[in-house]
Amino acid sequence: MENRVHPELRTFFSAMEDLHLTRENIAQSRGAMNEMLSGDEVKMENVMISERFIASPNGAPDVRIRIYEPVEKYGAVPAILYIHGGGFIIGSIEMFDASCQMLVAQLDCVVVSVGYRLAPEHPYPAGVEDCYTALEWLAANASELGIDLTRLAVHGASAGGGLTAAVSLLARDRKGPKIAFQMPLYPMIDNRCILPSNDEITDARVWNGPQNQRAWEMYLGPHYASEAPIYAAPLHADDYANLPPTYTFIGNLDPFRDETIEYVARLTKAGVPTEFHLYPGCFHGFEHMVPQVEISQRAIANYMYAFKKAFEKAASPTT
Repeated sequence: MENRVHPELRTFFSAMEDLHLTRENIAQSRGAMNEMLSGDEVKMENVMISERFIASPNGAPDVRIRIYEPVEKYGAVPAILYIHGGGFIIGSIEMFDASCQMLVAQLDCVVVSVGYRLAPEHPYPAGVEDCYTALEWLAANASELGIDLTRLAVHGASAGGGLTAAVSLLARDRKGPKIAFQMPLYPMIDNRCILPSNDEITDARVWNGPQNQRAWEMYLGPHYASEAPIYAAPLHADDYANLPPTYTFIGNLDPFRDETIEYVARLTKAGVPTEFHLYPGCFHGFEHMVPQVEISQRAIANYMYAFKKAFEKAASPTT
């Protein structure tokens, strides 16, 4: 696969180590990933950060959230529910702390990042229900947070993208908070792992087809042997009407490439305004792992611009 990787990413890719996440090594892998990707958390001067635990319905454990706010707000600001990635089995609020601060600094918004329960200890529907609980809490506390609920977005990448798509379906079907915009980047949305890109991408240095299947087995637990619910695997949904306007992108060397393209096609056929970018020579999570190169900077700039335009559109729906 190395000769297909974008030249700007090739040096980083060559130095990467193989990734093998299993039930047996999951705790060790989480620790190593947190240490590698969290680093020393750096706080931006214009961003205020706090944490709390919010109550869950039906006796479920409280959900940990981290709230990122502008130090100064001039009127009600947009809000983003941020859902971290990690294949439903790893990942943490800390690993994506810098990303959340960047959103606040560049978009002048409030971000609520969700520390949802992970599989295999907590299989579906624990994670998605935690995320939906956070969405409901965010909407119910709009006045305290100083946010404009007409500019409410949900955003995540990889498994976080899959959970973003699932939360948007839940909010529609449960008649919950109205989401103005969703950004599920390279989303993990099809547990069947049967589309060509899943078999094509097998290099163990990046998220690949075999790892994808192992993660789905851990996430779905008893649901794995049966047809997965649409809120676990949103590509199973038959109806995409009335979902929020959507932006997504993916690299062509990502095992989720084909399911993302199919998802975009279905949203478009359902009349959902959808923008999509396909980046050549880019592997899973490239813009997060190698943010300094031009193609990553371009991908980040494009999705930040999409947020700005979506919030402008939500604030002035007739324009």
